[in-house]
Amino acid sequence: MNYIEEYYGQILDGRVAVSEKVRRVYKHLVDKLHDTGSQYVYDDEKAKYVIEFVETFCCQSKGTWGGKPLKLELWQKAATAALFGFVDKDTGLREYLQLILIVARKNGKSTWAAGLALYLLVADGEPGPEIYSAATKKDQAKIIWNEVVSMIKKSPALNKHLKCLVSSIKCRLNEGVFEPLGSDSNKLDGLNVHGALIDELHAIKDKNLYDVLVDGMTAREQPMCIITTTAGTVRDNIFDLKYEECERIIKGYDDPEGYQDETVLPIVYELDKRDEWTKPECWQKANPGLGTIKQEETLAKKVYQAQHDALRVKNLLCKDFNVRETSGESFFTFEQLNNETTYDLAELAPRYGIGGFDLSETTDLTCATLLFCVRGNPNIYVKQMYWIPEDLLEKRVHEDQIPYDIWEKKGWLRTSPGFRNDYRLILDWFVQEMEQDDIYLFKCGFDRWSAAYLVQAMQERFGENIMVPVAQGKQTLSGPMKNLAADMTAKRIIYDNNPILKWCMANVAVDIDRNDNIQPMKTSNPRKRIDGFASLLDAYAVYEQNKEDYMNLI
Repeated sequence: MNYIEEYYGQILDGRVAVSEKVRRVYKHLVDKLHDTGSQYVYDDEKAKYVIEFVETFCCQSKGTWGGKPLKLELWQKAATAALFGFVDKDTGLREYLQLILIVARKNGKSTWAAGLALYLLVADGEPGPEIYSAATKKDQAKIIWNEVVSMIKKSPALNKHLKCLVSSIKCRLNEGVFEPLGSDSNKLDGLNVHGALIDELHAIKDKNLYDVLVDGMTAREQPMCIITTTAGTVRDNIFDLKYEECERIIKGYDDPEGYQDETVLPIVYELDKRDEWTKPECWQKANPGLGTIKQEETLAKKVYQAQHDALRVKNLLCKDFNVRETSGESFFTFEQLNNETTYDLAELAPRYGIGGFDLSETTDLTCATLLFCVRGNPNIYVKQMYWIPEDLLEKRVHEDQIPYDIWEKKGWLRTSPGFRNDYRLILDWFVQEMEQDDIYLFKCGFDRWSAAYLVQAMQERFGENIMVPVAQGKQTLSGPMKNLAADMTAKRIIYDNNPILKWCMANVAVDIDRNDNIQPMKTSNPRKRIDGFASLLDAYAVYEQNKEDYMNLI
């Protein structure tokens, strides 16, 4: 029995508790072990060779176990075996080129990754391997790199063949090099990457750094990218993109028509439900090293403190249980705003909708919203479109570190010619929804300070009584905002998993008066946009004002 089968056996018989995602991944790996028709086979000798290298030559650097050989736990051995053991039966080259490991803090991920980095540098049989640890800042990138330096100094065998300099490690055996790399480094061009290690992906703000590393792997036969991270509170960076990629890959295991990518090994240790954080029997789902690497008593104390101090909950859930969260000042929790349900517009066949829009000229996004209901269905469905000035798209991507370019390619966002948003495109979109999707505007909410000519154009096209001004103040918005939050919590707002709206909602803070009336405002980060939520809130406010007439109409 190999380590993959042994670990999956413990999952099945309940000796270890894992997330549903981890269970499905290891079921898939065991199924692959017995797939005689695949081009890829499992080579247990190659898998064990990597594990034996790490356990023989790598030492712990800190704490009680400092200076002692690094002994991998079964969950680490199983992942390592899968990562290095599945190979092409003709060429012997690895199938998996990327590991995405999402695991709670203090489970030994950086030490494990350091051991794998040393293997790639010294023993992978690659001539002149270039290994990089990457982060937004070079100092952050040195976390794994410094761990590797410590391992080298504690191992006579490694110290004999590796030379540690100020910012690089040289391998005398194969002319290899291992360097820390930040987005602020001046060495981002011309990389020939054999191994890339990205620790704490959630903190990387520059997507370009990831792209540079991956693009630099194309000249190698079997490069390896190892991503290790906890969850984060930033909803607009590469972490969410990779997390969603993991979800697509795992769902594709059971769906022949789903997304397939056998070059990525997605291992996501997390709670399956948010409320599991108070249940000790569930803690191991996000903490596979609990009780050995990570002290259970320490975690229990944190949970107890959070149960008596609400301000501690978000950080605990995010960092110790891998529950994706929003920043501390955000109005919505991630659990509230996250709804991955999608819909088929043709199947729902709505006839009437309620619109809303939020305008901006250059800095913010312009957004149009169409919400609609279907008779006999309790949900409220949301469709949106966003615009950004075409000549500012690249600048916004670079300066704000927001994936506007990816959203445009996927159809969530459109560009407006020039340096300003052309509001006529909003009118065109509502007309398009009427003519192509057969959704007619019943009412449309707008900020009273919106462009007068757009309001007039909308009235001319859809009727004088269509447009409804929505005052942007607490007296008008407090009730709708609270009710919208309740509907979000109940998962009644189906927004087709729109990533831009999800991001905008994560950026919403609130201004509260002494009577507990609220209205939305941006968080303290000026680059965080809330236009999608503002547009939705205008539409929702009009929906509440006209709910009886609207429901009778549909």
